[in-house]
Amino acid sequence: MPVGKVTSLDVAKEAGVSQPTVSRVFTPGMKVSPDMERRVRAAAEKLGYRPNTLARSLITGQSKTIGLILAYLDNPFYTEALEKLSQTLRAKGYNIMIILAANHAGEVDSVVQDLLDHQVDGIIMASVSISSALSDRLKEEGVPMVLFNRGQDDPSVTSVTSANFDGGKKVAEFLVQGGHRKIAHISGWQGASTGRDRLAGFEAGLAAHGLKPHAVVDGLFSREASAAAARSLFATDAPPDAIFVGNDHMAFAVIEVLRHELGLDIPEEVSIVGYDDVTLAAWDSFQLTTVRQPANRMVEATVEHLLDRIAGTETQAERIEIDGPLIIRKSARIPKGWKE
Repeated sequence: MPVGKVTSLDVAKEAGVSQPTVSRVFTPGMKVSPDMERRVRAAAEKLGYRPNTLARSLITGQSKTIGLILAYLDNPFYTEALEKLSQTLRAKGYNIMIILAANHAGEVDSVVQDLLDHQVDGIIMASVSISSALSDRLKEEGVPMVLFNRGQDDPSVTSVTSANFDGGKKVAEFLVQGGHRKIAHISGWQGASTGRDRLAGFEAGLAAHGLKPHAVVDGLFSREASAAAARSLFATDAPPDAIFVGNDHMAFAVIEVLRHELGLDIPEEVSIVGYDDVTLAAWDSFQLTTVRQPANRMVEATVEHLLDRIAGTETQAERIEIDGPLIIRKSARIPKGWKE
């Protein structure tokens, strides 16, 4: 066994192949015969060889790393989406570098600089917005960027979201058909496109039946704010008979307040509908009716577009919206003969 640091030349000698063959085996996306790969990997394991990804990045000009910026991980949708993003990128030969950043310009700018210093090949921004100045800077640096689950008015920026406006309309139609007339909305943060679009769709859906929201409260994508909103709505003489909550994370808090603090029966006394369809939504504790965000398709579209931009095969920015179904469970009254 070689003394000191094991090199690709040592592995090539042990496996009886050339050094370029060893490089191909450890370069994601390169083709090599199964037998050759088996021999090289067996030799590498025997010798304790670890490929030098830094050296490879200097040669290829690519770090094979994607930066992911998140505002928070409290919402289970993002932990589930993060797992899917990591798995999908890894299957494409990329690693992921995750950084949390508060959703304001100064913090996001600082985090982007950190990612650029680490020579990432591309950036995914989830649950954060981006200024036009920062967008222009990334273009100058030649670093592609995609917004995940957050829209942007800038037509030069690609965003991938669910069809939030249509999702809000579906909820309104479902609740109206269920006989509800006092329908409140605890919205997602109105500083975010997702929160605004879901509210706009919800209002449009009600307007089609000559109705307006019974009340609208900004839940800020926060459990605490949503719980407080639920208490406030039911402290009046005219409480709602249904609530559309801007995401499942907030809806769970609303259900807990209504059931355990106020002693209300769901859905007999009040219907609750969420948005996301995270794993917890199907738990017996919640059985939440909710709009499903098609996370798998959103992740696939995000990764495909970003890697196309990195490869230089895609230059046109897109606003990608992916429709998701309304998942019927037990937290809301089901209209007779309901068909989506």
